[in-house]
Amino acid sequence: MYPLEIVKPMQQELENAGFTSLHTAQEVEAALKKEGTTLVVVNSVCGCAAGAARPGAIASLKFDKVPTGLVTVFAGVDRDAVEKAREFMVPFPPSSPAIALFKDGVLVHMLERHHIEGRPAEVIASNLTAAYEEYC
Repeated sequence: MYPLEIVKPMQQELENAGFTSLHTAQEVEAALKKEGTTLVVVNSVCGCAAGAARPGAIASLKFDKVPTGLVTVFAGVDRDAVEKAREFMVPFPPSSPAIALFKDGVLVHMLERHHIEGRPAEVIASNLTAAYEEYC
């Protein structure tokens, strides 16, 4: 587990953009059972989370079509919440960072670490906005 003083600014970056941090398996299950679309960011302390995943997810929200729910779990911090979120992301293997879009509780779009790593935030945002156009 990472110390809170290290991860708090990384959590707050998403929270300041409207994401709700989920800390328990029950919170994840409740969020993903809601009707509508929900974007889940599996946050991480790695550089690709800081340089691409978080900024890309945030930038993707500046358009008309966006998910109705925005949530995040933190790998290495919220163990139970991350495990539950990953159960919903099957058949994709565990990945952090990761960004998943759900519609009515069903996974409809997934960005794994290898889709995020080495790409600029603008590419992540563009990928997500295309998914929002299709599913939101």
